[in-house]
Amino acid sequence: MLEIKSKLKIGVFGGARGRTMMSVLFDHPDAQLVAVCDKYRPLLDEVKLKAGEKGVSVAVYDDFDEFIKHDMDAVVLANYANEHGIYAIKCLNAGKHVLSEVLPCETCAQAVELIEAVEKTKLVYAYAENYCYMHHTFEMWKKYKKGYIGEVMYGEGEYIHDCASIWPRITYGQRDHWRNCMHPNFYCTHSLGPLIMMSGLKPKSVTGFELPRSVRDLSLGFSSGPGIEMVTMENGAVFKSIHGHLRREPSSVNYVLYGQKGMMESGRQPESKSFNMYVEGDKYCQGQWEKYDPVNEIASDLVRNVTSHGGSDFYATHFFIEKILGRPDGEWSIDVYRAVDMGICGILGYRSVLDNSRKTDIPDFRNIKERDKYRNDNACTTPEVAKEQLLPKSSFGEPEIPDSVYDDVRQLWMQGKNAE
Repeated sequence: MLEIKSKLKIGVFGGARGRTMMSVLFDHPDAQLVAVCDKYRPLLDEVKLKAGEKGVSVAVYDDFDEFIKHDMDAVVLANYANEHGIYAIKCLNAGKHVLSEVLPCETCAQAVELIEAVEKTKLVYAYAENYCYMHHTFEMWKKYKKGYIGEVMYGEGEYIHDCASIWPRITYGQRDHWRNCMHPNFYCTHSLGPLIMMSGLKPKSVTGFELPRSVRDLSLGFSSGPGIEMVTMENGAVFKSIHGHLRREPSSVNYVLYGQKGMMESGRQPESKSFNMYVEGDKYCQGQWEKYDPVNEIASDLVRNVTSHGGSDFYATHFFIEKILGRPDGEWSIDVYRAVDMGICGILGYRSVLDNSRKTDIPDFRNIKERDKYRNDNACTTPEVAKEQLLPKSSFGEPEIPDSVYDDVRQLWMQGKNAE
């Protein structure tokens, strides 16, 4: 265990999504926020105001190359989702521990480079997949680890979040914003990640699907349909992951896990509790149910100060700090191999979509020999990253969306309005 002589000094790259991590760091007993970087000056002004209220000094930067020179032990990456892998590698090579928001990487080549940067530097990399730490998913993780339902046979993860109304304030009317360019299959770790962490298994193959796109979403500048991945795990179990813009309110975040001895699920119906577990007894089709709303007792005195995503945002940051300090609770931190396991299911899931939903093998990048095939695999939907390997934004073809659509969305953002 690392002896603490002073608090860990941590910087945050990304002032919008990074607000939550900043709130944890402002009040954490073993870490402090020392620097924030963002290209949008009003966010930096907001940081200075908050730091003043807390009575602490926080440096602000609008240039990453200057930010990374700041005296700090670690960096939280809360920048654009498709750029986390690129900047994680830069931070590791600069000698900083890394906590990465979703996603871990955009391409297979980035996945290889990221893993090898972690192995070379021996620094802590943690993946902030907060949906693993929600009350119901974390309880399922702990219960499965103790063997309550036996070895997993089948699982479902559902992350349905219709962002249409808030599209102006999360894309700013930018045609090339990652949310307008990246296919939903890539953004699979909210639905799939908790299942992977609960089971402790590695994915072996994926079959991807794209659902019909919403015609209404075209008027916001988005042209892809929701994504589905059917993932076969190393023991033969199959996980279904569904995510994207489907019409319902409120959002749906649900998980089911079936094992040899029973099953667990999060509550979907109003009469359900958030955690429900059935364990079969000695006789067929006879067993016992447990139904309750779990309370996480880990660092309970600290988590009450963080309410976003049901407090799960706190745990991703807290377990990262615990991992750096060599403490037991650091075992709950998600390492680079698990992060890539989650993310690559979406990357290759979309390849499957484009190949008529053909079953596609998933490499295990823990094995050095399996990395070479993917070192130069930059296929994705971002032109400057993919170059000649550029993939289409949708398997249904790319419609022509006029600039006026993005201009209208930008006007809504500038007026502080939602889309209607």
